[in-house]
Amino acid sequence: MKQISTRFSIAVHTLCLIAVSPANDCTGDYIAGSVNTNPVIIRRIIGMLKKAGLVDVRPGVGGASLLKRPEEITLLDVYRAVHAAEEKQLFRIHEDSNIDCLVGRNIEQSLQTELLAAQAAMEQRLAQTTLERLIQSFHDQ
Repeated sequence: MKQISTRFSIAVHTLCLIAVSPANDCTGDYIAGSVNTNPVIIRRIIGMLKKAGLVDVRPGVGGASLLKRPEEITLLDVYRAVHAAEEKQLFRIHEDSNIDCLVGRNIEQSLQTELLAAQAAMEQRLAQTTLERLIQSFHDQ
């Protein structure tokens, strides 16, 4: 199984932080401090989020702001923006099975059907969860 890239969780963290922070606070360094990672990684992810139309970045001093309200941004939007997994490729199946074996010649096709259904279910769930919902859960804990 191919693991979902950590870009996804870092991007969600970044967007939630931008949503709850004053606009001037959300520089790459500030976000990197919250995520506890290198600012270069944050800049790369913010670039992907900007390309997807989710954030705007002020030149010069910097600082990022959301282009949509938190209730309009779903986890699926973020997942797709940062290419957390290739389309229909969340799960990867080993290659070159022995076609002389009953299982070897059939496993890929049989398993692929199930894995694509699992990925679709996960993406449907991500589409139902907004940043606003996550942010509200911070206060519930």
